[in-house]
Amino acid sequence: MRSGELQKLTGDAANGDRLLQKATITLETARSAIHRDPDSAFVLAYDASRQALTGLLAQQGLRPTTRGGHYAVEQAVRAQFGPGFRQFGALRRRRNELEYPERPGDDATNDEASQAVESAAAIIAAAADLLERLGLF
Repeated sequence: MRSGELQKLTGDAANGDRLLQKATITLETARSAIHRDPDSAFVLAYDASRQALTGLLAQQGLRPTTRGGHYAVEQAVRAQFGPGFRQFGALRRRRNELEYPERPGDDATNDEASQAVESAAAIIAAAADLLERLGLF
């Protein structure tokens, strides 16, 4: 928090369950797009993961700032919960490649999108298990 990458939340905003529910819906949308639009499916799987992990932070009364962004979510979750969420970093980096491509044809494949959806499902399940045990930071 000293670096300005996270800020405190209070009241109803410090409820990670809402973000976890949103993550589940986003994951369903990602799953439905795998064969029709694998790039979007991958990005949505990443978004679902980020929503779930942001929910863990919210449950503790924290949220990433625009300064810290998505990387702050990754760092905060890994610092607290260890390497169990390390696949989020790989999803984040690949999502950046898809959103800001350097080469033509550097698109996600159906298999890659499917793997991203499964990784996101595992992240959401792990976050759901942790959520109930977390209190304010």
